Amino acid sequence: MGKGRLEAFSDGVIAILITIMVLELKVPHEANLVALRPLIPIFLSYVLSFIYLGIYWNNHHHLLQAVRQVNGNVLWANLHLLFWLSLVPFVTAWTGENNFAAFPVAFYGIVLLCAAIAYYILSRTLIAHHGKDSTLAIAIGRDFKGKISVVIYALGIALSFVNSWLAFTLYVLVAIMWLIPDRRIEKTLTS
Repeated sequence: MGKGRLEAFSDGVIAILITIMVLELKVPHEANLVALRPLIPIFLSYVLSFIYLGIYWNNHHHLLQAVRQVNGNVLWANLHLLFWLSLVPFVTAWTGENNFAAFPVAFYGIVLLCAAIAYYILSRTLIAHHGKDSTLAIAIGRDFKGKISVVIYALGIALSFVNSWLAFTLYVLVAIMWLIPDRRIEKTLTS
């Protein structure tokens, strides 16, 4: 089956998730800069989550550019990814509302870790469907960046109980690593 509906559905879900997150930003009742101070943790968690959803949207787009079609296994693997991404607004709000307390930051990391694993499963499912010699398989290769991201997430989760801000900084580090779209697929498609 074609991949168009999968792309459209995924785009719609991610757009809704971003909308849900921005609706969680409450307007202060006072018209001065001091009124914004309590919103700083909420805004910081929102910015990082927006960036993460943008990264997933961008890389998901590139991933599907490299394939011709999808099957039932791919649909389920994609839903698995969307499930974990759908939890991003919850952990974003929980982290921000609780000033980066240990448990919310740890759960934020768990959601990021599970989304990364789900993305890996999706990419491997697509490779299995298209073959080990497919454009996607060649482009992804050993996926060092994906594997190191999982390690950093796990470290951040454990570290959140020692220093939650340092753990959050590790999550920011992974986002910075992925901020530039994954060029492997583009390079493979153009060659």
